[in-house]
Amino acid sequence: MGAVMIEISNAELSVMQVLWQRQPLSANDVVAALGNEKDWHEKTVKTLLNRLVTKGALGFNRDGRAYLYYPLIAQQDYQLEQSRSFVERLFAGRVAPLVAGFASQNKLNADDVQQLKNLIAQWEQEQKHD
Repeated sequence: MGAVMIEISNAELSVMQVLWQRQPLSANDVVAALGNEKDWHEKTVKTLLNRLVTKGALGFNRDGRAYLYYPLIAQQDYQLEQSRSFVERLFAGRVAPLVAGFASQNKLNADDVQQLKNLIAQWEQEQKHD
């Protein structure tokens, strides 16, 4: 992924997460979806939607008088770029110190460890074929 990733605030990310789960949605649908976890006014959500459209993170189609919003950025692409950026900034691009920190704080469970082992095994297989 060579493109520069769009900067998305934490509030905007909440809106994106709703739209990554279900799309397209009207502004009212997004307000309703966020209503359970956020105490935001409808105007706040509409402002966030407009910002995300301006940034190129969301697109929309007109449906009568309503606008139906949908993501222009895939969730996996955003997560990958943000993870890479985080590891670059805090760990000089090295993943091992990040994982070691979680391990030393007992923040890894058996499933996490098994997933890491599987990822390493898959990576090792791919290296043999290159």
